[in-house]
Amino acid sequence: MKYEESSIIELKEQINADFKKEIIAFANTEGGEIYIGVARDGRLVGVENAEGEMEKIGNMIRDGIKPDLTAYTAIRSFLEEDKTLIQVTVSRGLKRPYHLTDKGLKPSGVFVRHGVSSVPATDEMIRQMLKESDGTTFDKMRSINQDLTFEYATQTFQIQQVEFKDQQKRTLGLIDEDGYYTNAALLLSDQCGHIIRCAVYEGTGKGKFKTRKEFSGSILKQIDDTYEFLMLNNNLRSTFNGLHRIDYLDYPQEAVREALLNAVVHRDYDYSGSIIINIYEDRMEFISLGGLVKGLTLADIKNGVSQPRNMIIANVFYCLDLIESYGTGIQRIIESYANCDADPSFTPAPSSFVVVLPNRNRISEIQFDPELSKEENVLRFLQEKGAVSRKEVEQFLGSSSFPAANTLNALLKEGRIIKSGAGRSTKYRLKN
Repeated sequence: MKYEESSIIELKEQINADFKKEIIAFANTEGGEIYIGVARDGRLVGVENAEGEMEKIGNMIRDGIKPDLTAYTAIRSFLEEDKTLIQVTVSRGLKRPYHLTDKGLKPSGVFVRHGVSSVPATDEMIRQMLKESDGTTFDKMRSINQDLTFEYATQTFQIQQVEFKDQQKRTLGLIDEDGYYTNAALLLSDQCGHIIRCAVYEGTGKGKFKTRKEFSGSILKQIDDTYEFLMLNNNLRSTFNGLHRIDYLDYPQEAVREALLNAVVHRDYDYSGSIIINIYEDRMEFISLGGLVKGLTLADIKNGVSQPRNMIIANVFYCLDLIESYGTGIQRIIESYANCDADPSFTPAPSSFVVVLPNRNRISEIQFDPELSKEENVLRFLQEKGAVSRKEVEQFLGSSSFPAANTLNALLKEGRIIKSGAGRSTKYRLKN
């Protein structure tokens, strides 16, 4: 046989420091054969103590390469021209990328075959191999970064009295069957590279901002820090019912909470961009990367149909009581605005999903005119707003519930307005 190096053949006079790299490169590419006891020019030099060398190779494969490549390699010795040679046959593995145990899933530990050389894989090559081996679901794929800590996540699980040891991490899908941390674990870890950006603007546009904040770390820390920031910018407005003061936040707490959780749980983490939350005078806007999951429509999610993009993260949030059940977040947002004239909006796009919460306390441009009757003032208010609840009429009139109800009832009797809905969902609008 003529021995000559190629993309699938490697020749070595003896086992050296690069031996594991050659095995990894073949397993990550198209497979190949390594001949020990053959010089690079094809001369046969042979090996001594073939049995000991074969044992050394086996130990290298078992202890120095991950995931386990044993099933994809074969080692044998044979005689040729009175020389003992060793042949190591490496098949293309199914759990790529294979890597040096002590280097991890980094270019310094992952190699591919390029011509007659074994070269470090690029980050993009590593990500592509992970997708091909683990599937395209981001949170189930092996994390490139395996040096993870979970200080904040551990505190959160302790507060909720939920176990968070290795066994639970495996059950939740944070550690896979080969012992690797998944991307879901990366998102929950202190090393999570994704962030949430918040900005507060003056007025209704982006002409001038008041403040900006960025929140990083575990996504559990990000939602806690972001929610606290949003609530600090969620102003109160008060009305009085007799001697009793009633406070209304600009944005319902339930709506803010659900919009934030929705943005974190359902975003597409294949994108490197950030979740963006903008607060204007008249609205709070949540922009999450990734459109609707394929096959779902906006009508589906409004009806409670759910297919989480990140099932592992959704399950973790469910275990921590952050979400009660799948598919209820959008409905909760809608229900929290049942007594408001403005409705939240949901806008899916191919690569984003936007939730807009209207400021339910925004002062109407129509001010109460003391020269006019209450009925005439309410008609002007309805002309601008379209549909309002009784609470909004109270705020506009600056009165308690009884005078507001009397005014609305008088207009109903005159046939000048109509009433729709029932209970908390009751709305009033002009008849024509």
